[in-house]
Amino acid sequence: MPPVASNVSRAPARRLVLGKRDQRLALENALRYFPEHMHSVLAPEFLEELRTLGRIYMHRFRPKHPIVARPESEYPAQVPAARGIMLMIQNNLDPSVAQFPYELVTYGNNGSVFQNWAQYRLTMQYLAKMTEDQTLVMKSGHPDGLYPSFVDAPRVTITNGLVVPRFFSLEDQERLTQLLVTMYGQMTAGSWMYIGPQGIVHGTVLTLKNAGRLYLNLGPEENLKGKLFVTSGLGGMSGAQGKAAVIEGAVAVIAEVKRAALEKRHEQKWLDEIHSDLPNLMERIKVAVATGEAVSLGYHGNVVDLWEALYDADIHVDLGSDQTSLHDPFKGGYYPFGLSVEETDALIASSNKADEHRLRDLIFLSLRQQTDLINAHVERGMFFWDYGNRFLDMAREAEAEILNEDGSFRYPSYVEDIMGPVYFDNGFGPFRWVCLSGLESDLLETDKIATEVLEEMLAEAPPEIRQQLLDNLSWIRGAANNKLDVGSKARILYSNAEGRMRLALAINEAVRSGRLKGPVIIGRDHHDPSGTDAFLRETSDVRDGSAPTADMSTQTFLGNAIRGATWVSLHHGGGTGWGNAINGGFGLYLDGSEEVDTTIVSMITWDVVSGISRRAWAGSENANAAILRELERIPELQVTLRHHVDRSALAELIQ
Repeated sequence: MPPVASNVSRAPARRLVLGKRDQRLALENALRYFPEHMHSVLAPEFLEELRTLGRIYMHRFRPKHPIVARPESEYPAQVPAARGIMLMIQNNLDPSVAQFPYELVTYGNNGSVFQNWAQYRLTMQYLAKMTEDQTLVMKSGHPDGLYPSFVDAPRVTITNGLVVPRFFSLEDQERLTQLLVTMYGQMTAGSWMYIGPQGIVHGTVLTLKNAGRLYLNLGPEENLKGKLFVTSGLGGMSGAQGKAAVIEGAVAVIAEVKRAALEKRHEQKWLDEIHSDLPNLMERIKVAVATGEAVSLGYHGNVVDLWEALYDADIHVDLGSDQTSLHDPFKGGYYPFGLSVEETDALIASSNKADEHRLRDLIFLSLRQQTDLINAHVERGMFFWDYGNRFLDMAREAEAEILNEDGSFRYPSYVEDIMGPVYFDNGFGPFRWVCLSGLESDLLETDKIATEVLEEMLAEAPPEIRQQLLDNLSWIRGAANNKLDVGSKARILYSNAEGRMRLALAINEAVRSGRLKGPVIIGRDHHDPSGTDAFLRETSDVRDGSAPTADMSTQTFLGNAIRGATWVSLHHGGGTGWGNAINGGFGLYLDGSEEVDTTIVSMITWDVVSGISRRAWAGSENANAAILRELERIPELQVTLRHHVDRSALAELIQ
């Protein structure tokens, strides 16, 4: 067995849901990766993992060498793009990046890169052997093999969790996962495009910036100085909240029950202070708000205690939210008020039905208490929003006071109020790139290239998108000083179709000319104008009734594949949980060639514009203006435009 580092966070044990017949099937599914002469040793080990951890991780096969994003040149592959993909996989599993690296979970409590270490080893081997005439097929973490292909085809196609709708329940998900036949890939975990919390830092900066403008009437140049933001969660995604709030000048207070998560963010300098004494924390908050200090304060404890202490201390909270993993609440994503982490973990792992029901009851009680306190703060003037973690939906399931009289949610999703109308409808989303040389100098050079592109675009931008460009220009100018890259040398920038195309072409030219010392991979989060169909988050502001449909994300995945993406991915699940989203992603390897220039123009245009057109068809005025700009920019583009409908006449007719 490989050594175990004491400072590496471990996933909680999962409840075993398989009967003896299915346990045998799970073992058979695990052992088929190995020759028969190994089975007598491995079978008892795998059964022990299954019964104690609720998963067969195959810990014996975890590599003994450090898993980090090495410079691309150090990977032993025949195809340059395959070396870049190997780097991206290892970055997703780097202990400084991943939430539970030993269990192959990158973020979100269950967002996995692979199901087990045999899959990791086989995948790296296939990538090392791959030629330009082969495509690696990945099915829920399982490397199906190298198939005959051609040079312009994707090098890898990835699908995760795509089960038929009859098996969309959480119970089905757990059973199929324990059988090793499906995997929850979240968004950028199972698609090998995670770049650490930097990605969500930028999105959170933009959310907080625009929340201040929308809810607190701040001007375009004002920040959140002297304002208090309260939330919870410091995991793989939520860990960005403190850093983002400080960048925006706020006082941020984040509750987190796991000490290791607090210490990890503190060591990375993404969290300024750790507190466990509530009275002292209340005094610290008062001083920080009064002096306008930009500081992030972590509270080691339950968020219910934090909300109650703030209320009792009569501290005014300006902005509130939550980023616990409520898409996976009963398996470690949400820890209830009144129980310790250890007590909760014991209930999670227990196969006793009474323990399962007790845990669910305690989580629902905790959500009701949390919601009551949030409502009380809102009555005092706080603005609260759902941060896409399924808080509102789970609070409703817990029968908390979260609904209006007409059955709608009392609070908006951040996509409904902020990211949807301001960014997604205008075609802006989280574009990202990774410098495969591993050189800081290359990353800084790409920052300069991005600055040049944004300045050029601002000189000719229409008024509707000037503020978005200005906010992103401010971001990229300060990115290096904020020390945001963890693991790989990566950067993120919210950009529209034209901006992504111009930036990708400029980076590819920099690789070609030698301005950059190595190639670059570009991609995006699935949390994008066209990448994800998720009625609780990404498409929650699509109001023509089509929010639950998944044509857009599936077409995006397909269109990117036929337009030359280096790899493509299609997942079921994502940030709002099993049964609530379908999302598609891509990665594109920029090697400086003119062939890649052609791919950039075709693929990037399709990847973004298909989402704008869907949003315009659904009735968004911002998206309609954006698609008209794209029609003017791209002569070959033709889309079906929506005609105006007189809603008042329809209302009268229906009456």
